[in-house]
Amino acid sequence: MERSLAQPSGSPRLRDLVHGGTRIALIVDDDSRPTPVAQLVPPLLRELASGAVTADQITVVPALGLHRPMAAEELRARVGPALDGMRWGNPDPDDPERLTSLGTTSRGTPVYINKTVAGADLVILVGCIEPHIIASFGGGYKNLVPGVAGRETIAHNHSLNCTPSTFNMVGQPIEQNPMRLDLEEAGQLFKRPVFAVNAVLNSAVQVVSVVCGAPVATHRAGVQVSAGLYGVPVPAQADIVITDSHPMDQDLRQGVKALANTIRAMRPGGVLITLVRAEEWVGVFGLANRKFPLGRRALKRLAPVLVWLVPRLKLQGMGEEDRFFLYFALQAMRLGRLVMYAPTIPAGVQANLPFVEFAATPEEALAIARGVFPGKADVLVFPYGGVTYPILSAKNMAGRAAG
Repeated sequence: MERSLAQPSGSPRLRDLVHGGTRIALIVDDDSRPTPVAQLVPPLLRELASGAVTADQITVVPALGLHRPMAAEELRARVGPALDGMRWGNPDPDDPERLTSLGTTSRGTPVYINKTVAGADLVILVGCIEPHIIASFGGGYKNLVPGVAGRETIAHNHSLNCTPSTFNMVGQPIEQNPMRLDLEEAGQLFKRPVFAVNAVLNSAVQVVSVVCGAPVATHRAGVQVSAGLYGVPVPAQADIVITDSHPMDQDLRQGVKALANTIRAMRPGGVLITLVRAEEWVGVFGLANRKFPLGRRALKRLAPVLVWLVPRLKLQGMGEEDRFFLYFALQAMRLGRLVMYAPTIPAGVQANLPFVEFAATPEEALAIARGVFPGKADVLVFPYGGVTYPILSAKNMAGRAAG
């Protein structure tokens, strides 16, 4: 952290961006990410102190997006004892009085940002870079948009990837990702300095690299490290893919990343078995908390039609992230048979998610796969599915498209 702060990418050092009166918004990601914020904050504060900044000039804002607000004790556990000397406040994506308009992106996203952040002289983003279902990789400007953005901003930005070619962008090239490019354009509408601090973690959730500086330059440097850790070349798509949620074991919403990360390794018509730990059960996952009106058989039959309707539907009580998850789930179930073992998830919640088949035991999940492939089958195993994604050759991807 100290080495990276001393040599930031595309930006002056933090201590050269501040003075005794600088108002700073420190945006940290929430508990849905494994970022070791409490380890990163002390050296960050020392760097700011060398520029004559005191704690009372800093306001901590958690990057909630559309997640629930954080309680004081949760944020203190996340940031560490240093929080006691700083102001803090949760953003609210639905309160227009607490949002400021920065303009509109070239892709039509209206950019509304938390007013505290918009009024700061310097914004510091603390997060991590990991494979991400929508954004290719986390980190960079993502703590700003969607992190502290308004619901309308988040909705339009997410909708850009509700298309057949972009519904699963895990580890994919950023220049081919409309949503990522749009959120970066939105971030650059902020006219005051923005400084990113991004950690890259290994599968044991240990920091292996920290990159700091201008958000885009920092992000690209961190993506190279993350892709080297988590992008795994595979010889071909397999009949059966077996994966698990580790290290994204917090809840079901995080655990399904293992399914999203590895599904490209399954050949069309194959079986994907996902084992999800979900230590805190469901989490903030709207799709799991409401009964879906169709059963699995009808849903699979109607999925080719429904995927075209989802971006246009008015889904009462459903958040915009849930709209994207619904779109992804419909596209995913068209590709093959999705089986999940998630023993902490109540039966009532499982019944609300007809996109996947829930197995009572891992052995039952394997029996389902054997039923689909009673003879010989090619199998790929991803033991760190929460962060690992397959890299397929162009030839394999062309074959998949043809299939």
